[in-house]
Amino acid sequence: MEAIKGKDVELEWMPFELRPYPNKTLKPEEHYLQSTWKQSVYPMAERMGIDIVLPDVSPQPYTHLAFEGYQYAKEKGKGNKYNDHMLRAFFQRGLDIGDVKVLTMLAEEIGLDEMEYREALETRKYKEAHQKALHHAYNEVDITAVPTFIIGDRVVPGMRSKEALEQIIESEMGDSGDGLACGVDGC
Repeated sequence: MEAIKGKDVELEWMPFELRPYPNKTLKPEEHYLQSTWKQSVYPMAERMGIDIVLPDVSPQPYTHLAFEGYQYAKEKGKGNKYNDHMLRAFFQRGLDIGDVKVLTMLAEEIGLDEMEYREALETRKYKEAHQKALHHAYNEVDITAVPTFIIGDRVVPGMRSKEALEQIIESEMGDSGDGLACGVDGC
């Protein structure tokens, strides 16, 4: 993230599900996603210089297994790398990140142990850790939008420019120059 470069700030991605199971997920061929992406997502991505596609996986996958995999990756010291890879896999490659085979392939691509990772998903080893993270997002921080940035004590929902995020970070760091944890809830 450009806004934290050169600052004593730690970035931590946190799980958040917009439509957790058993809620129905959206279908990319239907009007809502088509119009939202055309009017908002594609123009914003273009301004930011990000290549992005509306994945044609229909209906959109549930992401709880991907997020349980994140808990595994985080334990192995690869949490941020994992999330970046999963986001790119879904929004640039159009892969089904609700499929255990796809998730396992992606985990292996970033150097995670394929067998151990698959077993963690199949046994739901990290289900409780994921549920605790969701409880935190939904009930303790009251996340309602993706992305939401938690910078120091401030909760900042929605997209912000690099400059706006830098201002908030500087404000939260104050004059002490102490390090700051910057959490990002989102996916």
